[in-house]
Amino acid sequence: MTTQRTISPVDGSVYVERELAGPARIEDALERAARAFQDWRKVPVGERAAILTRFCAAFAARRDAIATELVWQMGRPIRYAPNEVRGTLERARHMIKIGPQAIADIDVGRKAGFTRFLRREPLGVVLTVAAWNYPYLIAVNSVVPAILAGNVVLLKHSAQTPLCAE
Repeated sequence: MTTQRTISPVDGSVYVERELAGPARIEDALERAARAFQDWRKVPVGERAAILTRFCAAFAARRDAIATELVWQMGRPIRYAPNEVRGTLERARHMIKIGPQAIADIDVGRKAGFTRFLRREPLGVVLTVAAWNYPYLIAVNSVVPAILAGNVVLLKHSAQTPLCAE
């Protein structure tokens, strides 16, 4: 297997080493995600929102460790790292708050003899590839809405910020 090494811009040391996924592992992840989708899509939006709210609490509880990881992975000055954590939480919480209404059925008006509405349905597996420069802020913009809408997500972060996907 091939190993990915993340070199810290802080001091040039190897900060993270992870085994890269080969074709079989990637295929397995895709198959497991597709199977998970069959059940996840049926979970009521309120339950999805509750799970995402618990994620926010866990993320907030690790805010200091996450900020430190950002410093060492990508070289962000420590005084700015908490801003990304705070911004990620603000965005996630806002999307959780507006999500149920945003994905609710839309009444498109009456027509004699018809019940008309638009319904948003989950699509399946969503792949998010997040950049290194704002790894959490970029990822949260697609991960939270996708999960809230009943999709499952595979997350691939930059080689410079692999811990963000863990």
